[in-house]
Amino acid sequence: MNKELKGLRCAISGSGKIAMHVLEKLLSCEAIPVTVSDSKGYLLDGEGFDYVKYSLIRNIKAQQKSLKDYLKTFPRAKYIDDAKPWGEQCDVAFPCASQNEIDQGEALAIVTSGCRVLIECSNMPCTAQAVDILRKAKVHVAPAKATAAGGVAVGELELNSEFSLMQWSVEDFENKIQDAVKQTYDRSMKAAHDYGIMKGNPESLVHGANISAFLNIAQAMTDQGCV
Repeated sequence: MNKELKGLRCAISGSGKIAMHVLEKLLSCEAIPVTVSDSKGYLLDGEGFDYVKYSLIRNIKAQQKSLKDYLKTFPRAKYIDDAKPWGEQCDVAFPCASQNEIDQGEALAIVTSGCRVLIECSNMPCTAQAVDILRKAKVHVAPAKATAAGGVAVGELELNSEFSLMQWSVEDFENKIQDAVKQTYDRSMKAAHDYGIMKGNPESLVHGANISAFLNIAQAMTDQGCV
């Protein structure tokens, strides 16, 4: 889409490990994350979280307290009970909470909020009905099977005896993850293109990731003599 994350409003669900890593990464990209959530509701800071606010949220979660405690330090923020953050205005959505957390109603709210990109960070956060609504609204979706590539790459490095003996700097480690994610993106887009789905199509990442994953499994089965 020829856009950077810098300056884009981002809605995040969850406040566990995935959500907090996403929040930290968005800050490093100079994006404007405005929400996190827990099982009771969601926290909205319209001014956006910064590193100080991020540290406060981490401390709150480490002490197993409610996100409502954030309001004691930043009273201009809001905590909305028994709700999810998908109705808040945003450019990019990052569901990081749980499977099937976005159904038809949430998908419609995401479209109405002006969101144009949804990055699946938790495992299959969108129901089939939600995916259909996002598709028809031409919201670009990065599917969980592809966005998990970074974590898979880390696991692969940990299992590699050669790499386990090496001392990694933060920059080296980051570069390895970035390379893995870029390769996954490139393979997905190539698979989509090879099967007639153009880059501008909002569904290209979803279809490309599915096709690429299937071809990888088929090739592995062939190499091992299973078929």
